[in-house]
Amino acid sequence: AVKNESRIQVKEEKVSLRMEQNRIEKQKIAQFAASLIEPDDFVYLDAGTTTGAMIPFIEETKATFVTNAVSHALMLAEKGMHVILIGGEMKASTEAIVGNEAYQNMQKYNFTKGFFGTNGVDQNAGFTTPDVNEALVKECAIKHSQAPYVLCDSAKFYQICPVRFAEFRDAIVVTDCVPEEYKKMQNMIVV
Repeated sequence: AVKNESRIQVKEEKVSLRMEQNRIEKQKIAQFAASLIEPDDFVYLDAGTTTGAMIPFIEETKATFVTNAVSHALMLAEKGMHVILIGGEMKASTEAIVGNEAYQNMQKYNFTKGFFGTNGVDQNAGFTTPDVNEALVKECAIKHSQAPYVLCDSAKFYQICPVRFAEFRDAIVVTDCVPEEYKKMQNMIVV
């Protein structure tokens, strides 16, 4: 077997396109992640298609959700969940609230669990995204999460974007399949 070469991705696709990519895998990952939410959890739900796919599976009504995604906040509120939407700059391509104001808002929270999307996963480069403003918010939220989970389908492995928001060891990865060299890692959950 030949190792896939890591590729640096500088461009980000729109949410509408990413929603269709690896849809079945994302739903499996999302269903498992949603099952981790317990009563009285204070949950950070990051913007992203896989984190958004969690919402139909979330059954815990006694948890509180903080998010930087307007669409996530709306879907959670429609389900009757207690939701806090952070303020800041709206990034159209990812439908996320990002930037310094969002970062300032995020600093006051401490989460029992955090669920994060990522554009790239690499043992050496860590978890990455193309946007420095988005990375700032993700980095803060991961540091303030007692149990951070990065949700990603297997296509994200060996992808590297320009901005790291966390080291590979800083979160538990929930995915559908892992490359051989990742199978020995302690922070992997395959669903």
